[in-house]
Amino acid sequence: MVVVPRHLRSKDKIVPEPKALRAVLQGLRIQGKSIVLTNGVFDLVHVGHVRSLEDARSRGDFLVVALNSDRSAEANKGKGRPLVPLDERMELISAFWFVDYVTSFDGETADGLLEVLQPDFYAKGTDYTLKTLPEKDTLKKLGIKAIFVGDKKDHSTQKLIQKIRRKKDE
Repeated sequence: MVVVPRHLRSKDKIVPEPKALRAVLQGLRIQGKSIVLTNGVFDLVHVGHVRSLEDARSRGDFLVVALNSDRSAEANKGKGRPLVPLDERMELISAFWFVDYVTSFDGETADGLLEVLQPDFYAKGTDYTLKTLPEKDTLKKLGIKAIFVGDKKDHSTQKLIQKIRRKKDE
């Protein structure tokens, strides 16, 4: 008889509380592994998200994706957002093979999250630069390297929402 190990299930990658994830990441760092952190709302996941996340994962040994809470997403994106609630967004993102851990945060920026998790790299999309990155001072203070991932920003959830609204009105 051959015993095949069970693969990690998507939901097992979700660690809702960043402080609990910190201990896991510290253990990985002790083993010499590098940690990449990225964050976003990830509402209506599209190909731009996939490309960005895959690229981020290729820059280190482990990829942590932090999602804005529903309150934080509304503060950043406006009333009526997100369309998909946090628990469902977390489950969707955790289903990607290249995502190792998923967590969430409530701030309007990721400064507090960076202080708790202290990754080696902070990945953001190509629509950002080091000058426009809200967390640049925190990165400098903690010695975390910013990396810019994905392709040119041709996709967005806002564009998808607008396209759906136009189709509905036809």
